[in-house]
Amino acid sequence: MAGRTKTRYTDKELERFKKLIMQKIDQAKQDLDLLKSAYMNDSDNGTDDTSPTFKAFEEGSETMSKEANTQLALRQEKFIRDLKNALIRIENKTYGVCRVTGKLITKKRLMVVPHATLSIEAKNMQN
Repeated sequence: MAGRTKTRYTDKELERFKKLIMQKIDQAKQDLDLLKSAYMNDSDNGTDDTSPTFKAFEEGSETMSKEANTQLALRQEKFIRDLKNALIRIENKTYGVCRVTGKLITKKRLMVVPHATLSIEAKNMQN
């Protein structure tokens, strides 16, 4: 391969990325379950016998907490979807190829952002 630019990752490299992504999906699903259970159990914080003012603050805080949990859950679901799409790209052997430049995304970037579809070069062009 002297002088030639590598156009895709090897099957062995793709297998390593697949393992990493599967671990990330498992962790993301656990995190999503925690968010959902926190959302379901948010309703009673034991403020029934405290002052009405505190109760009003508590209810406002609870609403914000539920909204924040919902936003986090939606982001987590999108993250899981993005990771699953990365698995499809691994199967197609297009994983790690920048969708703008067509060049390989660095391993270092993919280890940090395994669902990345843009190289740093392409990302910088967007700004």
